[in-house]
Amino acid sequence: MTIFVHILLTNVLPMGIMVALGIVLQRAFSLDIKTLSKLNFYLFSPAIMFDLIYTTAISIGLLGKVMLFFVIFMAVQYALVEAVIRARGYGPSMRSAMRNSVLFYNSANYGVPLNQLAFAGNKATLAIQVLIMMVQSLVPNTYGVYSVNAHKADMRQVWRTILSMPVIYVIPLAFLLRGFEVPLPQPIATPIGYLSDAFIGTALITLGVQLGNMEWKINRSLLIDVSLSGALRLIAGPALAWLIVWLMGLDKLTAAALIVSSAVPTSLSSVLLAVEFDNEKEFASQAVFVSTLLSIFTVTAVIFLLRIEV
Repeated sequence: MTIFVHILLTNVLPMGIMVALGIVLQRAFSLDIKTLSKLNFYLFSPAIMFDLIYTTAISIGLLGKVMLFFVIFMAVQYALVEAVIRARGYGPSMRSAMRNSVLFYNSANYGVPLNQLAFAGNKATLAIQVLIMMVQSLVPNTYGVYSVNAHKADMRQVWRTILSMPVIYVIPLAFLLRGFEVPLPQPIATPIGYLSDAFIGTALITLGVQLGNMEWKINRSLLIDVSLSGALRLIAGPALAWLIVWLMGLDKLTAAALIVSSAVPTSLSSVLLAVEFDNEKEFASQAVFVSTLLSIFTVTAVIFLLRIEV
């Protein structure tokens, strides 16, 4: 129990305080969420991705292992959530909302800070988290748009969205520069370092601002559905990841990083999609709020069970 409390206080509570600060700021000043999101998405997130990939040795083997894990993990999660959907007999809109609440998880402004705290800033595990964040940023903007609005989705708009994502250009550029050992000029390297360092604090504040803008109550009619979503995301997610990394025979540190990456709560992308396409907005908001709140305890339990040594 002492170790559990230590993890809660040193790994999870600092994140909670930063998120709480964002909530307080939002309630007091009604900050512009879109501006904060754009700063994270187009500036701080690409900077930390570039910095980590450029400065961290990521072998083709590691890249292949992470991508293989992600594909298997998403496929198994999809099958599990599909079984729940069929058992509950959801309509088309609720089917897509439930899938999104489970398949899209907060690997950026929750996952990266969590990785930094849980693994004491280990560059190798953080690089793994960045790879997960990379693919998790692609999925909502492609499959997510299609799933909530399949009959009206404009594929040209989907491709425009994909091509506007900085990560598409930042990641191969970082790999190329590192591969050919091209040194970054100091006037460029220094700003990238500043932006990379600013990511974690800004991301957690942004998450708090987004949560502070939501309605903090659970509709009784949605209680079962929100509970199912939370259980699939926070309990089934890391449990499935644990099974997959064991079957893949991954080394302990890589396996732990992938399990921790799968234990984070539902991504706010599911809410943004729900609002934009008018698709079960109330359920999506409550799923994000409840999973983020409960993750304080479930993430602590996952880290405790992993017995991480760095």
